[in-house]
Amino acid sequence: MDAPRHIAITGASSGLGAALARLYARPGVTLSLTGRNTDRLARVADQCRAAGSEVATAVLDVTDAPGMDQWLRQRDAMRAFELVIANAGVGGAGVIAPDSGESGPVARQILEINLIGVINTVTPLLPGFVARRHGHIAIMSSLAGFIALPDAPTYSASKAAVRLYGHALRRRVVSQGVWVSVICPGFVATPMNASLPVPRPFLWSSERAARYIVAGLARRKREIVFPLALRVAVRLANLLPAALMDAVLIRASQRFRDQNRDASA
Repeated sequence: MDAPRHIAITGASSGLGAALARLYARPGVTLSLTGRNTDRLARVADQCRAAGSEVATAVLDVTDAPGMDQWLRQRDAMRAFELVIANAGVGGAGVIAPDSGESGPVARQILEINLIGVINTVTPLLPGFVARRHGHIAIMSSLAGFIALPDAPTYSASKAAVRLYGHALRRRVVSQGVWVSVICPGFVATPMNASLPVPRPFLWSSERAARYIVAGLARRKREIVFPLALRVAVRLANLLPAALMDAVLIRASQRFRDQNRDASA
């Protein structure tokens, strides 16, 4: 595929979103970036401008449906988008559930950001993509979307829902010239993931993950899953009988919680 010339990226003020913005930045490329932190978003925008890109930013929360709709449509009218990366989401320590499970407000917030936030990002641009018969949508899921983690029930549900939404959407719009890719990372070194009170095996830097994602999007991959070791482990785990899967995950969760209690004692 030709390199996209106008790209929207949500959650671009830090972590993987910022790394993706910097990697795409070059002369001839327009970047429309959103994030919630004004200062960090401005720094990323300055870095992208220094690389030659035209950059527009908006301090927006992806749960703000009217705000997202208005800004994305305005930017699309100025220069048609060719790629939108629905990257913004919540994770890290904030999605680890207590022994009693998440409270209603916390669970709803996770779903609102990780699932509804993706929908608020994608749906404003779909009519234009379909009308032009051209456009690429990239949706950020997670390896947690393949497996139900007892330490993060709502997070797992949100990422599974996003993953299925992306694949279903591609099957709906591919005949109209629109492509949808689903991105399922393992552990990436971001400020949010740094808060996780668990080991992070096969940790990738944001820059390495961004390079892998950009290469996969350029090849129009349906699903971009990494790293390989965790991808294979998750795929194999899903072949286990449900009772065995329950036993393995529950035991691992209990060991993690016991270790955390000992460390904080």
